[in-house]
Amino acid sequence: MIRKVLAWVFVAAVIVAGGGWFYLRSSLPQIDGTVSVKGLTAPVTIARDADGIPLITAANDDDAAFGLGYAHAQDRLFQMELQRRYGAGRLAEIFGPEAVPIDRQMRVLGLYHAAEAEWPHLPPEVQRALDAYAAGVNAFIATRHGALPPEFVLLRLTPEPWRPADTLVWGKLMDLQLGGNYRGELERARLARTVNPEDMAVLYPDYPKDGPTILADLAPIYRRLPLDGLMHAMTAAVGPTMASNNWVVDGAHSGSGKPLVANDPHLGFNAPGFWYLARLKTPQREIVGATVAGAPFVVIGHNDHVAWGFTTSTADIEDVFVEKLDPADPTHYLTPTGSAPFETRRETIRVKDKPPVELTVRSTRHGPVLSDILPADAGRPGVVLALQTTYLDADDTTAAMLWGIDRADDWKSFRTALKSFVGPPQNIVYADTSGTIGFMMPGHIPIRKSGNGWMPVPGWTGEYDWMGFIPFDDLPQATNPAAGHFSSANNKIVPDTYRYFISRDWDVPYRDTRITEMLAADKSLSPDASEKMQADTLSLMARQLLPLMTRVTPLDDNARAALDLLRRWDLRMDGDKPEPLIFTAWLRNFARTVFYNRLGAATAADYWALKPAVVLEILTTHQDWCGDEPCDKRLAQALDTALAQLRRDYGADMKAWSWGSAHIAEFPNPLIERIPLLKDWLKVAISSQGGQDTINVGPISVRDDAHPFVQRFGAGLRIVTDLADPAGSRMIVVPGQSGNPLSPHYRDLLTRWRHFDYLVPGRAEDIATLTLEPSR
Repeated sequence: MIRKVLAWVFVAAVIVAGGGWFYLRSSLPQIDGTVSVKGLTAPVTIARDADGIPLITAANDDDAAFGLGYAHAQDRLFQMELQRRYGAGRLAEIFGPEAVPIDRQMRVLGLYHAAEAEWPHLPPEVQRALDAYAAGVNAFIATRHGALPPEFVLLRLTPEPWRPADTLVWGKLMDLQLGGNYRGELERARLARTVNPEDMAVLYPDYPKDGPTILADLAPIYRRLPLDGLMHAMTAAVGPTMASNNWVVDGAHSGSGKPLVANDPHLGFNAPGFWYLARLKTPQREIVGATVAGAPFVVIGHNDHVAWGFTTSTADIEDVFVEKLDPADPTHYLTPTGSAPFETRRETIRVKDKPPVELTVRSTRHGPVLSDILPADAGRPGVVLALQTTYLDADDTTAAMLWGIDRADDWKSFRTALKSFVGPPQNIVYADTSGTIGFMMPGHIPIRKSGNGWMPVPGWTGEYDWMGFIPFDDLPQATNPAAGHFSSANNKIVPDTYRYFISRDWDVPYRDTRITEMLAADKSLSPDASEKMQADTLSLMARQLLPLMTRVTPLDDNARAALDLLRRWDLRMDGDKPEPLIFTAWLRNFARTVFYNRLGAATAADYWALKPAVVLEILTTHQDWCGDEPCDKRLAQALDTALAQLRRDYGADMKAWSWGSAHIAEFPNPLIERIPLLKDWLKVAISSQGGQDTINVGPISVRDDAHPFVQRFGAGLRIVTDLADPAGSRMIVVPGQSGNPLSPHYRDLLTRWRHFDYLVPGRAEDIATLTLEPSR
């Protein structure tokens, strides 16, 4: 009897599970047939190829934007939902109390308010496009059949109608991620509480010459601020991990006789990925490349006449001001002209299954009070921190820039579109079919009365206030250089004689140096050669540091064997080699030993990383940082520790170790990661090559002791366009086009991405076509 009952229970469970599976499968989009929708002026077709890349054909730009909104919603609706909720500070409504700190930060920054304020400043054609895109998203929500994507089902959530502000807040989130300087200011202020000016100059090799004066004046105030709590309350996604590459060569230096553009922007890895490939075709033009779910633009790509690529410039567009409260009235703060009231607004954060959280957000003449990210009972030291940044200004017209470059025909019209760019400032390479190549770094970069935005400064004196922005014609820009190429990789792009201050946060120029080496060596660059450049794994960091590291005396035979391997290594961070693993583990341990010994565990914890420029300084001119033992001995001990860790994790045979076995690129899904069984079943990960400094970038999670070599950041998009054949442009995204875990396109590009096996959307055969008909 018991067996029969158990059998029936098993059968019932199978039926329920099977029914649930088929129900969730109904969330996959309809990709052929005809759907009647509201909001179109003429029919639109969405033809998909075997890789899920849509060709959207429409009678005009507005209908093309509608079609892209429909396609994005079909493939990425939950990603779009999460993105707009993040920007609006509404994650706690679906995730509960754990998301309240993130929502507090977003409410304090006011990104969604800034997105709404942007709307009146946009040109009518861009407003129409945003309206049309929103109508396309909402048309899919209204006409879909079957289940919503699985995440909506798991959360029992129904999407709200899409609004243009939901698109514009995406731009604010990119500003927040790629700006990032204000987090650096807080980190440096935190260090300055205990670290003397001389040591700060070692920790930051480009330390400002006026740094000691700033520290002497402000270190006592920094000690009063709740910087530890503020840093911990901020989301880790704020601030860039610097890495992106682009280059352009003219026709005299390309195999085809026409210019060639290559780009591989680097952002955090997720499933679904950041980028979505699409083709938009109207009678006027075809625009092809990387879009972002939630916006009607091709952000990086080409049209029939021009091609372009971006890297972040690391321009300093954020300043943190220390504002003094009025001792007589804490609802006011001090300004150069006397006491002024805070501007305030009330925010209510709704929390799933819990009471709402109420907070008052304050703003000063500089911007929102960052201190309000912390709960009201976190302490009031008589001062607060306020953030001034370009992307919170109401007159942000960056969306118009993206719309304009998509439709540019030549350098003049492209550059005109760039005048609408507010931020975050980008290094943009350009080429067109007439043979012109160009470079420009557009965006609003502040001109300060004094100072350089490197650390929080007094707000009550007016001494450090902004006076305007660098004039557009004075921003870094050029066309058709004698060298025949432009390139950038987040490195310094202006000489010391440049009259304006842009940044101190340039990346170490390993990648751009390697790009320049390879461009100089190839006088006839082809798309194939550009693909090889994007795949390049030569480590200039290892070339620079290894001679200093391998001079040590080994402590035992294991260390001797490791040193022998490293001395014969070709310096390529290839997945099948043990040397990249040994080198990285050794450098990681040495950096940790030195920083913790000098700064103490509490101070070093948030600073520690590979820091090759700092390690170079220590090994050459600041060996006192190695403490009471010579640096060579510290190095030998660090190598011994690293080898012991590697033997523990990868076995005793050193020659059997490989970089690829440890260096895993992981693409977490923000919801599925929270569900144990699904997390393992739907895990998206693959072994990877490259290192922190290589063109094929592969940064590691250095502070994660359990998984120190995991890669969570990198080239989510690669694209190469020869202007002799724009339709033959090669590109790849990762892990796939779809955000639905049940779709065959959820992670189908993972292996192709690792092997640099590019797609050519303009040459692919369409396998299914959906027609959107205007409803009558």
